[in-house]
Amino acid sequence: MELIDYLVIYITAVVVFFAIDMLWLGVIAKNIYQKYLGKFIAKEVNWPAAILFYLIFVIGLVYFAIAPAVGDSWSFAAAAGGAFGFFTYATYDLTNLATLKNWPREIVVIDIAWGIVLGAAVSSITHLLYSQFVG
Repeated sequence: MELIDYLVIYITAVVVFFAIDMLWLGVIAKNIYQKYLGKFIAKEVNWPAAILFYLIFVIGLVYFAIAPAVGDSWSFAAAAGGAFGFFTYATYDLTNLATLKNWPREIVVIDIAWGIVLGAAVSSITHLLYSQFVG
């Protein structure tokens, strides 16, 4: 693959990731996070930190899941993306559970499941879009 292919995959994945995660955070799970993490949630989102997370996380998805699946099946991208989501979200939530007082166990389970779904969805959708329109 050429550099331009990686850039197309990356930009596509950023857009897909942002759309799916905003739907999750802003609509589907908004009340769940408020219920369990209300005391932890800032009044204003730190957008530079959030954007940096998105950009870095998607680099990982492209490197470990999407690019290796190009020329292969979308199911490989989904499985590798789900695994990447599991390991990254488990790292965050289990570290919080280990180090923060009263970190909710429910959030650990919800977040890790979400990391798997998010990683798999972004990777497979990006793979399908790239395969359909570019590759």
